[in-house]
Amino acid sequence: NTMFRTYIFIPLFNTLIFLYQNATAESLGVAIILLTLLIRFILFPLFYKSTKSQIIMQKLQPLIQKIQHDHKDDKEKQAKALMDLYRNNNVNPFMSILMVFVQIPILIGLYKLFAIDFSNLQINELYSFVSAPESINSMFLGLIDLKNRSMLMVGLAAIAQYFQGTSALPKTEKGKELSAMEKMAKQMVYMGPAFTLLILWQLPSALGLYWLVTSLFSIVQQVYINKRVKITDK
Repeated sequence: NTMFRTYIFIPLFNTLIFLYQNATAESLGVAIILLTLLIRFILFPLFYKSTKSQIIMQKLQPLIQKIQHDHKDDKEKQAKALMDLYRNNNVNPFMSILMVFVQIPILIGLYKLFAIDFSNLQINELYSFVSAPESINSMFLGLIDLKNRSMLMVGLAAIAQYFQGTSALPKTEKGKELSAMEKMAKQMVYMGPAFTLLILWQLPSALGLYWLVTSLFSIVQQVYINKRVKITDK
């Protein structure tokens, strides 16, 4: 807990306050947006590898199914053929799972950060070069108090989550039977927004704003990676 607070929560807390004081005209909402974008740019290489791996695995599904069919009676040949396919496409089938575990500490840190009482800041945890604000302006666009719940913010976050899910779906031919992975991906398009609504409706809208921004960033990232990914069947 001490290491988590020292190396994750406190740096995030100080970065948010520094941005609030120096780059946002004292707007908590803008500071949260900038912090979210900063984190996503820093982690972009990791997200890129994870998302690229996921896209390639989706595009390789027809080849994977063909290998599984052709070598259904010889598991050793099947495993070798699959490993050759993964190696030739420079993909690790476990990368997406690994990235989930890498992101968990940061996500927990952001959750704790945006859930704190901004009217009663822990000034003693500020670095010496970060000045303490006299007060925090938690109103965003003059409409939403980021310290309180907001169904508008939750709704926007859920909509962004839906479009993020659709942008990650692989293109499939009409009438074609979907693989287990493709069926799961389609289900997640709807489960993601439902999960967003379930979690965020009872939390401060600061978390909803973070969720909204990171989902929009993910959509742009997904489109960018989709255009760059190439696969080979060798």
